[in-house]
Amino acid sequence: MRLSGPGPVLYRQTRVGCDGRNFDLLKFRTMRQDAEAASGPVWASAENDPRITRVGRFLRKTRLDELPQLWNVLKGEMSFVGPRPERPHFVDKLRKVIPYYDERHGVRPGITGWAQVKFRTARRSRTRRRSFEYDLYYVKHMSFLLDIAIVLETAKVVVLGRGR
Repeated sequence: MRLSGPGPVLYRQTRVGCDGRNFDLLKFRTMRQDAEAASGPVWASAENDPRITRVGRFLRKTRLDELPQLWNVLKGEMSFVGPRPERPHFVDKLRKVIPYYDERHGVRPGITGWAQVKFRTARRSRTRRRSFEYDLYYVKHMSFLLDIAIVLETAKVVVLGRGR
């Protein structure tokens, strides 16, 4: 990662967790250090997003960029399985256009989730709505067996390289 540009190896980003509380999510840095300096918060636009470094593409495709989030799990801010936590900027926007959006904040967010294994990464508000439907399904049907199914699907995605 140091070869792909200046900046820290680990990246901290504020996310909204259980009960709407903010926490600092840890990830391996996959974008240039100044990726949002001019634009402000934006979702990654595509596989060829120019802000993503070469090493970052590999980390994202293999999902290795998520490994530091195990620390968030150990701290109790996240669980292994659950809806992905979103940034406060986007939560404010999404809760205005998606009814019941805050239902997903009734459980701890996860490193992986039903939306991640059943729906490709959503990058726009209208596709985020579809992703939210999967999150809501998970919240309403949470169970040990569903968590096991999600973990197995996640393993398949990682092993077969079907990441973002």
